Amino acid sequence: MDRLADFRSVFADAVCARGACRDPRIREAFARVPRHEFVERGPWRFAEDGLPSASVDPALLYQDLALGLAPDRGITTGLPSLHARCLDACAPRLGESVVHVGAGAGYFTAILAELVGPSGAVRAFEIDALLAATAERNLARWSQITVQARSAIDAEGPVDLIYVCAGAQQVPSAWRRALRPGGRLSLPLTPGDSEGAVLLVKHVDREHYEARFVTPARFVPCVGATDRDAEELLRRAFARGDGASVRSLRVAPEPPDSSCWFAGDGWWLSSSGP
Repeated sequence: MDRLADFRSVFADAVCARGACRDPRIREAFARVPRHEFVERGPWRFAEDGLPSASVDPALLYQDLALGLAPDRGITTGLPSLHARCLDACAPRLGESVVHVGAGAGYFTAILAELVGPSGAVRAFEIDALLAATAERNLARWSQITVQARSAIDAEGPVDLIYVCAGAQQVPSAWRRALRPGGRLSLPLTPGDSEGAVLLVKHVDREHYEARFVTPARFVPCVGATDRDAEELLRRAFARGDGASVRSLRVAPEPPDSSCWFAGDGWWLSSSGP
């Protein structure tokens, strides 16, 4: 085993343990994908107000830390253990079709590609043109991946999984409609810059959707799925501390009832089952 592969193996163990990830395939994906190839050469900053690293040894990158990806725009790589937890919850399977929203430089896109395998397909969307070009270069070895430098708000289906790496206050109707029966949507529902949580939605059948919160999280905004009017209402909903009661996502024309946890535009979260 080469030196960095050894670091990746230990990194994968730590990330999956911290993220309470029980799927060995996810651990194997983190151990295979070379994280150091998805960031710029060092030195690196491990905190916004921290000093650059004294070393440029890529082994430093195999820690459960987010790194600055485009610091001038507030974009980071994302926390590996948070993604291990979310991926475990939405369970990508071999041969599935995935839409990845907010691909950044492509690291977690590569993890998704490893999980769906050569028989699967991953469409990666990154609205930042510079990052999209970087992702396309980084992901060239995975033939099942295509990269598009645009918003994914109107992404079409049918797909098995939509994996979103940007914070929203609304659940775009196009994403719901793109899911096959059994399809999943992993979406950070966040009140602006404040902490929210990753919402996992599963399409049961027709307009029936299971829903639950997976983990608290903060993300950069998802262009096209933000809503300033909804931010404060969502902030208040999270402040109540009862997010664990959410069990389903309901859609119009069904009106919100007494089980409503939060109501968006044409959809609402309910403490009742689907």
